[in-house]
Amino acid sequence: MIFNDMKNFVLFLLFTHFSIHAQDYKKSYFSKTFTLASTVLNTSIKTIPSDFVYMRKNVSEDWKRSATYLGIVAGLMLFDKPITELYQQEIETRIDYKLPAFHFKIFDGSPVHWLRGNDAYMSYPSALLYLGSLLTGYEKGQYTAINSFKAVLYSTLITQVVLKTIIGRTRPFPDLENKTIVSSTNIDEKYFTDDPYDFFNSRGGKYILSSPRGSALPSLHATAFFAMAKVYQMEFDNYWIPYGFMAGVFLADIKSHRHWISDMVAGGIIGTVIGRSVVKSSWRARGILPNKEKSITINWTPSISTRYSGINLLATF
Repeated sequence: MIFNDMKNFVLFLLFTHFSIHAQDYKKSYFSKTFTLASTVLNTSIKTIPSDFVYMRKNVSEDWKRSATYLGIVAGLMLFDKPITELYQQEIETRIDYKLPAFHFKIFDGSPVHWLRGNDAYMSYPSALLYLGSLLTGYEKGQYTAINSFKAVLYSTLITQVVLKTIIGRTRPFPDLENKTIVSSTNIDEKYFTDDPYDFFNSRGGKYILSSPRGSALPSLHATAFFAMAKVYQMEFDNYWIPYGFMAGVFLADIKSHRHWISDMVAGGIIGTVIGRSVVKSSWRARGILPNKEKSITINWTPSISTRYSGINLLATF
């Protein structure tokens, strides 16, 4: 009887303690998650300038790699017509599958690519990752989601707005062999060509939500997809899942890309640079990437021989 009374008394004390402090625990939890979310968001905004600094470093510091990539793209341009024609006949025709369509009525009519169609498969998972990480206080998840969104924004700015406008390359006919457009959409054939050297065309004043006019090089989808995949690969140290998922989404809409082979290769290279730069910039701000400060270490040793006496100095840079 005494044992039961004591047991009930202990349970009563525990229940009372929890009831009294439950509100404090709740406040503490939400306070910590809010503080973390605020820190992540603030850091991600502050690193925007350094994102572009790292993009420049990625291109300029390893100039041999950059020259190699440029040479690959230039080499592909020389033989773009036969290679792209072969790609259309042997690869595009053999890949025929569709992903289940998203049906969010609020976004179905949206002009923004990333909110509808197959592109939504790339943006919605990042949005869900951020929401889940926000609720659970998962720091890496929040940074990864935000960095992936930044990668898409940078891809749009650099590829869609700047490079396509400067280069102004005309897209290839979806059926190069017959010089025709195999499409159910109403697209003007004058925006397509069988000449891979048709550059510096006007885009008609449409730069972000543009028509196919003068917008072949580089491929925005290749740029953005590779940029997002690179962010996830570096943050979670896994190649197979992000790149496999990206390839599955990209290939599901393979006939709609309408690009020369060099356009897509260039997009993949640019996207990789963007994704790597965003993550490295974020890692530096988060203290993950160590500072590589140049230092000089000097060691000295006395040297005595029958011919001379002195000190040997060894400087390490």
